[in-house]
Amino acid sequence: MQAVVLAAGEGTRLRPLTEDKPKGLVEVDDEPIITHCLDQLVELGADEFVVVVGYLKEKIIDHYGDEYRGVPITYAHQREQQGLAHALLTVEEHIDDDFMLILGDNIFQANLEDVVRRQREERADAAFLVEEVPWDEASRYGVCDTNQYGEITDVVEKPDEPPSNLVMTGFYTFTPAIFNACHLVQPSDRGEYEISEAIDLLIQSGRTIDAIGLEGWRIDVGYPEDRDEAEDRLQDPKAVAAMD
Repeated sequence: MQAVVLAAGEGTRLRPLTEDKPKGLVEVDDEPIITHCLDQLVELGADEFVVVVGYLKEKIIDHYGDEYRGVPITYAHQREQQGLAHALLTVEEHIDDDFMLILGDNIFQANLEDVVRRQREERADAAFLVEEVPWDEASRYGVCDTNQYGEITDVVEKPDEPPSNLVMTGFYTFTPAIFNACHLVQPSDRGEYEISEAIDLLIQSGRTIDAIGLEGWRIDVGYPEDRDEAEDRLQDPKAVAAMD
């Protein structure tokens, strides 16, 4: 299965860590965030990487070259950062079947294999990890509603009044149908082409989207303190298990 890594971001909130490097090359536990992503994708059976680059893209290309751990890498250039649906369209010409998608600023120690397994069952058109968060934090994310079968029935990006506290994380699987939906997405109030709207369009067209509950943890490395927390967790998994 092909694997897409979105790594075009500048990471302004991570300054000073991103003064001379793109967000994905910020190190966590002595390895760039992208390396953590690629390692997990290799373990999940990725047979080709498509890495979306943008800000200081040459540094990512120079660092990884044309393969990683024997898996070939293709690069796609997102010239302007206009949202995840916009980023995804840059890889359309390179994808020919079901694929994995991971956000290149997330650190996971979680059940990603359950998402891939569900996609391979060919029962759903997409699947992704979802996580329960405190209700007062849900409005910061793409919020999901599900039915009794665990299928996504609605996705709303950063709603003022969240319909649930179940939110999308940064790991997905899709069929190529997602590209048709991305082409139909209109800019949000933030001026971005949101992946949540593309997923919602799939739902409205009758496609099946499955939610897989997060088991473990993930950290979206948006601020320096997030990097520090992810590093602490990777270095001391026993402490994390005790906290859980």
